[in-house]
Amino acid sequence: MKQDYKYLKDINFPSDIKKLSPNDLQKLSDEVREEMINAVSVTGGHLGAGLGVVELTVALHYIFDTPNDKLIWDVGHQTYPHKILTGRKNKIKTLRQGDGLSGFTKRSESEYDPFGAAHSSTSISSALGIAEANKLSNKSNNVVAVIGDGAISAGMAYEAMNNAGASKTKMIVILNDNDMSIAKPVGAMRTYLARLLSGKIYFSLRETFKLITSAFSKRFSAKAGKAEDFLRSAVTGGTMFNSLGFYYIGPIDGHDLDSLLPILKNARDSKHEGPIMIHIKTQKGKGYSYAEKASDNYHGVSKFNVKTGEQIKSVSNLPAYTKIFANTLVKHAQRDSKIVGVTAAMPGGTGLDIFGKQFPKRMFDVGIAEQHAVTFAAGLATEGYKPYAAIYSTFLQRAYDQVVHDVAIQSLPVRFAIDRAGLVGADGPTHAGSFDITYLSTLPNFVVMAASNEAELVKMINTSVDINDKPCAFRYPRGFGLGVELPSIDEKIQIGKGKIILEGKKLAILNFGARLNECLIAAENLKKKGINITIVDARFAKPLDENLIWEIATNHEALITIEEGSIGGFGSHVSNFLSEKNLLDKGLKFRSMTLPDRFIDQDKPELMYKIAGLDALSIEEKIIDLLNSNIVLQKQK
Repeated sequence: MKQDYKYLKDINFPSDIKKLSPNDLQKLSDEVREEMINAVSVTGGHLGAGLGVVELTVALHYIFDTPNDKLIWDVGHQTYPHKILTGRKNKIKTLRQGDGLSGFTKRSESEYDPFGAAHSSTSISSALGIAEANKLSNKSNNVVAVIGDGAISAGMAYEAMNNAGASKTKMIVILNDNDMSIAKPVGAMRTYLARLLSGKIYFSLRETFKLITSAFSKRFSAKAGKAEDFLRSAVTGGTMFNSLGFYYIGPIDGHDLDSLLPILKNARDSKHEGPIMIHIKTQKGKGYSYAEKASDNYHGVSKFNVKTGEQIKSVSNLPAYTKIFANTLVKHAQRDSKIVGVTAAMPGGTGLDIFGKQFPKRMFDVGIAEQHAVTFAAGLATEGYKPYAAIYSTFLQRAYDQVVHDVAIQSLPVRFAIDRAGLVGADGPTHAGSFDITYLSTLPNFVVMAASNEAELVKMINTSVDINDKPCAFRYPRGFGLGVELPSIDEKIQIGKGKIILEGKKLAILNFGARLNECLIAAENLKKKGINITIVDARFAKPLDENLIWEIATNHEALITIEEGSIGGFGSHVSNFLSEKNLLDKGLKFRSMTLPDRFIDQDKPELMYKIAGLDALSIEEKIIDLLNSNIVLQKQK
């Protein structure tokens, strides 16, 4: 941290902020903003969202008694200023690094993080739960949830508001409206909020004081209450939030501390029964010109030069899996007008922005609404269209009931393009694609594929186009491919057929997914020790290539399955097959290598896989252990 900060150098916890006068808080905010920019320039991470809530963060910690009062941030992209002010200032340059601070809120990291979050739209639900717990325990602590205009459009947020409004439980929800989530928000909620913002700021500060005082006072008469309702209706036409049972205030300039401080104080001190909604308008990327001008407002950035704004991105001549998916889908869509793309607020992250530029009428961004995305895709499939639902593995978890009920049971040909499969690095366990093999391969009527390299991904996309009687999924990792030559879009693979990559004796590996290259490295090292192994690219977790597995199992004394997923997935299905065929009773040695039964914290992906025991050396050790060899491996330093 810079030593010449006048205010921030003495701020370690929110109690230190309270020693300042209100007139000093803008200067503190400026220093927090500068420190955040400097930190993220070193670590990379989420920049724009945090820059937009600096004044709000300072104001919240100044007015409320955190951590006794509970402050809950939705998603957590915007919490870097919060971390700076809550005892983590000196570690802020370890953000998203191994053994460093999480990029999101995390209960085990600080008492100032009462609820961990990294997926959107959970803050109102969790805040209501905490507020109800306070009520049951006769506590008077305030509970504040901060949610963005993108996140509040998700179904879970609607459900929480509906419940909160009916509960008459006091809680404060701050709607941070910057007209931007990761991508531009979509849907009717965006239009609605824009309409609220289209006139002047809702009330002048003086009018706001009057309104809040009258609304929060127990003493105003029925006539005064009706007059207030008339005034609100005349100015805004009423709001959806009022209809849901919230007392709505706003919009307010979220960068104006002279407005924020008294409004937050009045909300804190009010005796109003029921939830309060404070709608603030902020600017994503505020205070850093390069972020303000960027189309995504520097939502997620790599390391960058603070003076020039230039991001220092790793240069690779290798193709990214996401781009390969998008470009391949575009080629098929040029031939087939029934192919459509569906994404849940992640057009850039999934590559469907590329598809959308080519086919704007055939690309649907449904917003932060994975449940809706899946059932929407199912509806398209009933009418003969070929929907490709491109959703990160970690986000598809949010729509599992829809995958089961609306897609699988009806055997509808929705194609799931599952990006970010396996461990993903800096975003840590909340974004790891650990469970999709397990939760999809248990479902009847499903084809589940995993690409071992970019050429296999192209073949799987090609194959999926013609799967018209059942759903299918193909998974692929974050990052770059291996540089192998890509096949044409006419090259397909037979459903349920694996491929022998290397032939040896004694032991065989059945690999499912992108660990194939690590298997080949392990095989090369073992060859030098006189051990030749067979390697199979299984390609399919469902249906299994039972003939190939039978052949491998009966011609080798040991068998290992490897996958970038949790227990219960590919290896479990292979184990079940071997058991059903009595092959395990005939002396076959079998092991399954999966992600361990724990969540792995953020680090570089290669180090995370080493921790998980799925790197080449771990594979090598597992093989030697299984063969009961006396060969001693030289441990890597």
